[in-house]
Amino acid sequence: MAVVVFSDLYPILSNVLVQRPLVSSLVVIALTFCARSAFTAFRAYQSDKEIGRRYGCLPPPRLRNAWPWGIDRLLQIFQADASHRLMELFLFHFQDVGSTLEQRFLGTPAYGTIEPRNLEAMLSSSFADFGYGLRRQIFFPLLGDGIFTQDGPPWKHSRDLLRPQFSHQQYQNLTIFKEHVDNLIACLPGTGEQVDLQSLFFRFTLDTTSAFLFGESTYTLKEGQSVTGLEFATSFDTAQDYVVKRFRLLDLYWLIGGPKFHQACASAHEFIDKIIKRRQRKDLGLDDQGGKYLFFDAVAKDSTNEEALRGQLLNILLAGRDTTACLLSWTFHLLVCHPRVLLRLHEEIQMMANGSAGPSMSRDDIKRMPYLANVLKETLRLFPSVPVNTRSATRTTILPTGGGPDGRSPVLVRKGQNVAYCVYAMHRRKDLYGDDAEDFRPERWDSEDFSLKNHTVHTSWGYLPFNGGPRVCLGQDFGLMEASYATVRILQTFPRIEAGVFDRPQVQSWQGYSSHHTNAVHRIAKERQKMTLVMSLGDGCPVRLWR
Repeated sequence: MAVVVFSDLYPILSNVLVQRPLVSSLVVIALTFCARSAFTAFRAYQSDKEIGRRYGCLPPPRLRNAWPWGIDRLLQIFQADASHRLMELFLFHFQDVGSTLEQRFLGTPAYGTIEPRNLEAMLSSSFADFGYGLRRQIFFPLLGDGIFTQDGPPWKHSRDLLRPQFSHQQYQNLTIFKEHVDNLIACLPGTGEQVDLQSLFFRFTLDTTSAFLFGESTYTLKEGQSVTGLEFATSFDTAQDYVVKRFRLLDLYWLIGGPKFHQACASAHEFIDKIIKRRQRKDLGLDDQGGKYLFFDAVAKDSTNEEALRGQLLNILLAGRDTTACLLSWTFHLLVCHPRVLLRLHEEIQMMANGSAGPSMSRDDIKRMPYLANVLKETLRLFPSVPVNTRSATRTTILPTGGGPDGRSPVLVRKGQNVAYCVYAMHRRKDLYGDDAEDFRPERWDSEDFSLKNHTVHTSWGYLPFNGGPRVCLGQDFGLMEASYATVRILQTFPRIEAGVFDRPQVQSWQGYSSHHTNAVHRIAKERQKMTLVMSLGDGCPVRLWR
């Protein structure tokens, strides 16, 4: 049939090509380009296949799709997200399929892993083989050019620039937090009325981070002081919601946008631009301000224009506000749900109060509270602020484990393929943390008998609330000190804290499907989780406090 059709068309095509030399040339060029592209792709495939054979690579188990192109998986993800059950879904997939798996969205293969050895390879030993991929294009409308949207030499330059700004000397005595914790405590009723701590924590960390970055605070916790700060926070949150949706569509990220997204980005940019102009007009230097504007000045001197400066500041503001606000929210949620832990923490703080703990406590005082450190560490284990992340292979490479029927063979990752790693799920592995891996038990960090501590790679890479390798979080100590100081001050001020009541009807567990579409997802935790670029409580953190 095809031969008959071609024989019918051949005289027509020949006539067109002979009579129209331009068309003929274009056809030849197009055919040559297609042939060369196909040949190049074939050679790359053969080369990758040889690499896989050389290292004994085998594919990991696949997360099966019921619909073509994995459309059912995309719908499942969006449904789970709308129900605030996305991490529960991811956890179930790994528990159901394996600790490394393959998935296909829109025909494109990608991988997911919660294996410490694979994370060590991606984030450290094979660091040069992985980059951010499409993240820059996806995040750029909001964050611009900054450390979280950069790869290669630009990223290294940004990191070298920012690292000194997070030196302990900048916040050794913690006075940078005192004023804002005072404002936070002033917002808390002390006679048993219910209050949502999470919304206040996001305002608190915006105030502290803006003071640290700009030398002036947004003061969103001070009544009548900063309407613009609250407007910025709203715009920033709206833009983040869009960015996350773009991220989940990967190659089709451009489908998510529109006037509301671009307006939110523009509003956030305008807020930062006004601060930049205000700082530049005042022309405040280090000599007459005792180093108060060290962070802003260092970044401003290095930036080629205001747009580059804004991008870098927005990147750090995102990390400084959102991650610590989530840590504080989850910490207090877990404390009020576990009175025994709350009591023991109160006792440690009270013991320190007889010494030097109080509004004027220092970083060294915080370091002398081991149970507080364990509480925060355990909170970050169960609810890491950034629970899932991705990397894209910049060249064909391998993951050291996860392939084959037994999950022990290397896995070939071709150039351009994405690998997601979910620390939320890894932190709940029973083979790493014991049978009570899903329980909140800060004392586990004093024990030497759980699996994580009995394996070198697991010890270093099985717990990653702050990422790892060259991209490990620069501000982790700053964030932990901020959360520690705020926690101590709140518990000192309010000796009695109880869980509040969620202002919502009883929510049923989100029902998903296993890789074989037969088993329902069982609810792992009571908490609903809201996913933006970070993981917060889907229903806030309602508590009641008494002075």
